[in-house]
Amino acid sequence: MKQGILIGLLAAAVISGLSARAQKEPGGPSEAAAPAEQKVLRISKQYGINYLPLIVLEGHKLIEKNAQEAGLGSVQVEWLTFGGGATANDALLSGNVDLISGGVAPALILWDKTKGAAKLLAALDRSPLILNSTNPEVKGIQDFSAKDKIAVPSVKVSIQALTLQIAAAKAFGQEQYDRIDPWTVALPHPDALVALTSGKSEITAHFTNEPFASIEQQNPQVHQVFRSYDVFGSPHTTNLITTSERFYQNNPQLVSVIIKSLNEADAWIHAHKHEAALLYLSVTNSQEPVELIEGILNNPDITYTTKPLNINYYSDFLYAVGTISSKPEKQEDLFFPKVFE
Repeated sequence: MKQGILIGLLAAAVISGLSARAQKEPGGPSEAAAPAEQKVLRISKQYGINYLPLIVLEGHKLIEKNAQEAGLGSVQVEWLTFGGGATANDALLSGNVDLISGGVAPALILWDKTKGAAKLLAALDRSPLILNSTNPEVKGIQDFSAKDKIAVPSVKVSIQALTLQIAAAKAFGQEQYDRIDPWTVALPHPDALVALTSGKSEITAHFTNEPFASIEQQNPQVHQVFRSYDVFGSPHTTNLITTSERFYQNNPQLVSVIIKSLNEADAWIHAHKHEAALLYLSVTNSQEPVELIEGILNNPDITYTTKPLNINYYSDFLYAVGTISSKPEKQEDLFFPKVFE
């Protein structure tokens, strides 16, 4: 509750700053030359192979390269890593980052809270979220009880938490969509993996993404309960990049560079799965076998693209249960237009 109030207050305070555009009379005294575009770019990512395009941007310095080629000179990119969408949203609202990445759910909540002053710049991936459990009695969402603790990146806000709500609504009826919420616990994916597989924690389930899901399933005590693709019956965009209206309007060339760089990263991943797996392990300092990561990248259910898919699965539900007050007519309404050009 406190987190929701904080996000709401922060959003109300910065909406005008995020969306401000100079309304100047042509030729009037307030008219001035457009400001120079930013030379320092701050981007946040989170944990998991969903964020591989951003890892490629970082490892290959694609934004820096393409900025030089676009005539923007030297652009410095600073990378931050957050454990959940709520933290990322707060960072964008407070002006501590320029672009944040995260799941669909927190991105939609931020779009609604800021009345569209924070919008989506591009999609990152289409990949299933995977719910694992060590409780042998749990075969489906209807089997969870107060004995269970389910780790998600952010309670009520993360895409994992929202997908649990949607699954609960399908199982128990929409009026009980939040039935599972009291049994969820906020933990970053790496910490949740350790908690689930150690056998020494209250955590009995973890709603996660790759590679954490596959690593957990190597433990004989862990089994898969369901995937988000099972809940909806089809693939969907999982993670996206969000920025502010102010950044988008003040940095048109840099925005084009970012989207171009993301498309280059996606194409490189598709063509170089083994090298992409090695890069992921190198940048994240992970110790998993390269064969595991490469196998995940060869999973046809996982693709990397800047174009969104089926975001309405989430926006329609959030609107129906009153979590967001505005319903986008189509998923393109949530995005700045550049990615569709």
